[in-house]
Amino acid sequence: MTDARYLDDSGVTTFDATVERVAGDRVVLDGTHFYPEGGGQPSDTGVLRADGDEWRVTDVQKRDTIYHEVAGDPPAAGTEVVGELDADRRRAHSRYHTAQHLLSAVLLDEFDAPTTGNQLYADRARLDCEHERFDDADLDAIERAVNGLVDADHAVEWYTLDRETAEAELDPERTRLDLLPDSITEVRIVDIGGGDVDRTACAGTHVSNTGEVGLFSITGRETAGAGEERVRFELDE
Repeated sequence: MTDARYLDDSGVTTFDATVERVAGDRVVLDGTHFYPEGGGQPSDTGVLRADGDEWRVTDVQKRDTIYHEVAGDPPAAGTEVVGELDADRRRAHSRYHTAQHLLSAVLLDEFDAPTTGNQLYADRARLDCEHERFDDADLDAIERAVNGLVDADHAVEWYTLDRETAEAELDPERTRLDLLPDSITEVRIVDIGGGDVDRTACAGTHVSNTGEVGLFSITGRETAGAGEERVRFELDE
């Protein structure tokens, strides 16, 4: 099973690993900092290098383990490689993921609107929540509130709790632990502002403080279904 090193440190973009096995055009490493697609966050891309050869990593998916899809004939099992992520793409995804947490916190605290889904990209994102309809005044207030959290430079931390502790201590409306399979016994927690801003289960990558998110701008809203709103946003450095 691949060691998911991205869970420990979102800032690492170059690392050493060994190819454990090959499945078609997919490579399994003993450990990786490449983030596999999930939780509304796209996968990392980048390259693997070994002895002057280079393989472009075009997609990363987690199934029974983590698979790195590469262009061309993959390196053989046992090959020691250097993995290098597209650092700009990783940073963009981390900024947008932290921004999504801030937006989710504001929507829940100010509008009693829990998040039901999200999708992040390197240049934009969207979030769905339970709410009838936001008007222009609501959107302005949401934007100001999120930027206030950004400007406050709150620390963003992550750690693991056993599921029983997480269910006893965390707000179920924020964590939605009930949606996780029973087989998951440990939960990775992302904590913003020492829990004062947000404290929820998440396996994505994040920046280390909210000030790194940048200027948050709502670019539009639309109905996402009965009793659901979709908010679109972008970030500026």
